[in-house]
Amino acid sequence: MNEEVDLSLQKSADLAALSDSLNALAEVDPRKSKIVEMKFFGGLTTEEIAEALGVSESTALGDWKLAKPWVEREMART
Repeated sequence: MNEEVDLSLQKSADLAALSDSLNALAEVDPRKSKIVEMKFFGGLTTEEIAEALGVSESTALGDWKLAKPWVEREMART
């Protein structure tokens, strides 16, 4: 039972760190934050994200490639 509680607490901490990281990214670049949300939570493809945001696929992909490591670094700091 303790393992289940520990796992649940870890997942909560991970989600809190992700949320904090996305909020910080949104302050710097709202579109990149939105792309991470759409990809991570929505499971959208780069093509779908580009269409939804009205940008080219290469722009959406470039933003994703920059945003993903940024969010990972921010999460590691917490």
